[in-house]
Amino acid sequence: MLALLAPGQGAQTPGQLTPWLDLDGADARLRWWSAAAGLDLVDAGCHADAETIRDTAVAQPLIVASGLLAAEALGLTGTDNSPGPPVGPNVIAAGHSVGEITAATIAGALDAETALVFVAARGRAMAQASALTPTGMTAVLGGDAEEVSAHLTALGLVPANRNGAGQIVAAGSLEALAKLDADPPPGARLRKLSVAGAFHTPYMEPGRDSLRALAAGMRPRAARWPLVTNAEGAVSAGGRGLVDGLVNQVAAPVRWDLCLATLRERGVTAILEFPPAGTLTAIARRELRGIRTLAVKGPDDLAAARDLIAEHTAAAPEVSDQRNPTEAGAAL
Repeated sequence: MLALLAPGQGAQTPGQLTPWLDLDGADARLRWWSAAAGLDLVDAGCHADAETIRDTAVAQPLIVASGLLAAEALGLTGTDNSPGPPVGPNVIAAGHSVGEITAATIAGALDAETALVFVAARGRAMAQASALTPTGMTAVLGGDAEEVSAHLTALGLVPANRNGAGQIVAAGSLEALAKLDADPPPGARLRKLSVAGAFHTPYMEPGRDSLRALAAGMRPRAARWPLVTNAEGAVSAGGRGLVDGLVNQVAAPVRWDLCLATLRERGVTAILEFPPAGTLTAIARRELRGIRTLAVKGPDDLAAARDLIAEHTAAAPEVSDQRNPTEAGAAL
């Protein structure tokens, strides 16, 4: 089974879209998506510096657009409101944080324009929520997971991301993060993240509430393959429950450790990570040892990606509309 993964905020790098502009139609596609996002994606992805793309309102649309550009180059997404080509049962998808929007779109549950409108609104809402109180996030690497969580709670911090492979991301006020710097958990190292707020915590509730009103007008579809959700590693078949989960996830922890457990239980043997790639394949190599991984970092990786996808979809029957009732109703 092949897992298609999409990274979250913090994976962005200056100039990440530059090599993709050599693909036929890429510049025009990005300019069309820029209209949907209300953001010049070509400028952000090719010319903006690290501090500019650290801005949540810029980073999130840029990350989703990068993943979707690669997906379209691989023929995975549809056009003209079509959900795209059918695939067999040997594919599953997941995204980390904002990457859930990328994954849902690649799986056909959202069209690209809807995804860009939604992620731009998400980025703005989270940026506005972040501006209310100075907050941030720090990765805690190593240490006992339960001891680390207890230590963070005692400092007034939230374990906002449980990424597996010995990584928990602490989120909260800058004052509390300063206390963490002075008093890290036993056996752990700290790394500050390039994000502008305490995402996936109660600090984001104002952003979640404003996003909910917008999301009510979205028209999601059934996904072409299962989507593993951040909330608890549950499996969603798309539809309204998926959108509700995407909204709630803004202020709820990311349980990537549970997503990885689901991939293991489903028998995943290979992982393909969409741009800006590298973070999730690195975690998978540590957490799912022996698994094949491919990080699509640029157009030069597309040929290998096509081969990997073909191995898992060739001669596979078209997915029927029948789904497990418990999965169809699952929400993030």
